[in-house]
Amino acid sequence: MITEIEEYKKSKVVVGEKLQKLNSYIPQTAQSVILITDENVGALYSDLFPDYPVITIGTGEKIKTQETVDFIAESMLNLGADRHTFLVGIGGGVVCDITGFVASIYMRGIDFGYVPTTLLSQVDASVGGKTGINFKGFKNIIGVFSQPQFVLCDVNLLVSLPEEEVKSGLIEIVKHSIINDPTKFGFIRSNINKILAIDIPTLEYLIIQSVRIKIKVVTEDEKEKGERKKLNLGHTIGHAIESISGISHGFAVAIGLVLTARISHLSGFCSQETVDEITMLISSLQMATTSDIGLSELIQAIQKDKKKSLDTVDFIAIKSIGEVFIHPITFRELEKNIKAVR
Repeated sequence: MITEIEEYKKSKVVVGEKLQKLNSYIPQTAQSVILITDENVGALYSDLFPDYPVITIGTGEKIKTQETVDFIAESMLNLGADRHTFLVGIGGGVVCDITGFVASIYMRGIDFGYVPTTLLSQVDASVGGKTGINFKGFKNIIGVFSQPQFVLCDVNLLVSLPEEEVKSGLIEIVKHSIINDPTKFGFIRSNINKILAIDIPTLEYLIIQSVRIKIKVVTEDEKEKGERKKLNLGHTIGHAIESISGISHGFAVAIGLVLTARISHLSGFCSQETVDEITMLISSLQMATTSDIGLSELIQAIQKDKKKSLDTVDFIAIKSIGEVFIHPITFRELEKNIKAVR
């Protein structure tokens, strides 16, 4: 089943479309097309790519750097790319983030689209217009907001994912359900085995629902001045853990969600039952719910968070499954709370 969802500023997300149909989504105004992918995706799926030049980059957060941007820009120049070139990123979150960033700055901006190939990128990185690169190990410090023309979510590409990647993407779906959809939270809890087995209809349903939640928030607040900050639930702590430890994004955010729930309860915002529900769901995925990173090191990393303002950070607190709110908190208070709940 193909479901087309209109995104902010007339870009669109299409869930259930095939990678082989990519050509039909390229704008007629494009005078040339360049594909960007990574080594793993290229090895698996390059035979399904349309016949355009391909720029291949490495894998993982370690290559999400200015050096990779320079390599892509130089490759594009060598291919004769100009302001009428259309860029397509085919890969996971790193490929999507870098593709969008390069397209946004190359010759002051060219159009682009995504074919995300991981669950995490289909529900998160490819949707909403955030693009960027890391700086000195800290996530997404350099970047811009820029919307893709399209996002094609070929759910069948997920069958090649290892279980750990599926879990990593599922955590973003869990996050969306805690923010805005308690019914979906219950659905996830009841269908974990189907999800981890990559049951296509189940994943299509979850992807569509998550994308709709994110698009609704982005439409109201594209540049994260207010409501969109809620999408950072679990990420204030999770990004810090990821930057320090190097564990995958989803596994770091899983810990962030549990610690956020515990801090919310400690602060009197949510019930112990809510904490237990979130913890039990994440534990059932055999994912860690705490971290032994030193407290001072963790706070130092959190102080690099993009949502900070002087000595405070916009912490996303939980009221219940389906309701969160923005809670500005000082770093000193956050440090005290993390120490109390770990």
